[in-house]
Amino acid sequence: MFKTILPLSSIIALRFLGLFLVLPVISVYAMNLEGASTTLIGIVIGGYALTQMIFQVPFGVMSDKLGRKGTIVLGLLLFAIGSFICAISTDIYTLLVGRLLQGAGAIGAVVTAMISDLVKEEQRPKAMAIMGMSIAGAFAISMVAGPTLGAAFGIEILFYITMVLALVSIFVLLKKVPNPPHITHTYNGKANLKEVLLNSNSIKMNITNFLQKGLMTFAFMIIPMVLIKQFDWVLSELWKVYVPAMIFGVLAMGPAAVFAEKKGKFKEILIIGILFFAISYLVIGFSTSATVFAIGVVIFFIGFNMHEPIMQSLAVKFAKVHQRGLVLGIFNSAGYLGTFLGGVIGGVFYEDVSLTTLVVVIAVVCVLWAVLIITMPNPQKKKFIYLPLDKYDVEKTSILENNGAIDEWYINNTENIIAIKYDDDKISEHKIKASLL
Repeated sequence: MFKTILPLSSIIALRFLGLFLVLPVISVYAMNLEGASTTLIGIVIGGYALTQMIFQVPFGVMSDKLGRKGTIVLGLLLFAIGSFICAISTDIYTLLVGRLLQGAGAIGAVVTAMISDLVKEEQRPKAMAIMGMSIAGAFAISMVAGPTLGAAFGIEILFYITMVLALVSIFVLLKKVPNPPHITHTYNGKANLKEVLLNSNSIKMNITNFLQKGLMTFAFMIIPMVLIKQFDWVLSELWKVYVPAMIFGVLAMGPAAVFAEKKGKFKEILIIGILFFAISYLVIGFSTSATVFAIGVVIFFIGFNMHEPIMQSLAVKFAKVHQRGLVLGIFNSAGYLGTFLGGVIGGVFYEDVSLTTLVVVIAVVCVLWAVLIITMPNPQKKKFIYLPLDKYDVEKTSILENNGAIDEWYINNTENIIAIKYDDDKISEHKIKASLL
């Protein structure tokens, strides 16, 4: 499994590293460009998320129909071009165009769907956790590398680095990642959009991704601006906040992932992370010194890194095999919508509304969010069997569709097997095998 997952995880980690590198300092960079205002800075920070949101579902559907690898290459090329435009921008509008192009390479859901294709169902939680931890790791590295490299060589160098990372990712994809198997899905492979949109658990996960990413973007907007404007820090000092945030975030990430994946306590980890968000914003908003402000930032990133390793894994648990591209496309679109609105709303209200008022509103939203997650069940563990096609009758698989004990099934034509996910409290493995002989 690791030979398959590590190259894919490295691709998504490199891409997110490219995005995250500029987040700690982009508001400072944009502030000094011609035509800049706080509203435009907010749009620039969240702008890539707007095109991510628009293209996430089309890219997911495209990958379901035309193939994962080609879709990922197209997305990485768009990301590289956008990064180059950001690097050479001299005014706020050119920077915005580059950010929008960066976001147009919407491959997050496609990579996640490809992992789901390549890994057996019972190994998928571990695979998703590896991917989530690679994203969180990229996030942690960027907290230190972004401000440090930006202060030493100029912030534009970060955009050149992101361009190179995108091109390296294409090489890794083509040389190190195997082609996904050809799968014949249940329901003739057609994902029912209405069924996906109305799934209550998926709705709660979409809301979670929306709010989590929105709070992250707003945090990245205000952290450098408050430290520089209110506490008279300089760019080269930002590491003093981001390094502790990275360390404590990484320390929280592992136990959270293990508790969720091994113990099945996904809901509990989400709720704890949400409470950390509420506390952190209250500390940030009411801080009277840089030290207290930094403590609030650390608390925020502990909560964020508790969430990040399990988000994709939990979202895909509520998706059937033929729906993964669509479900993850919608899930990631919700997150990118939150990223965009977090930057825009932050930019619009930051100067007109006091920070203390904003953080109280955020804390109230977090409490309501936690109540919503309480109503979401932890996903049930199901069993899986893999039957060789040469020993079982493919013609009889139609009886699986009308069996309430069968969660889903599909045929992996590449490996020549029938994969069946079932509830062993309702049906035995022996009975399933007997019905297909």
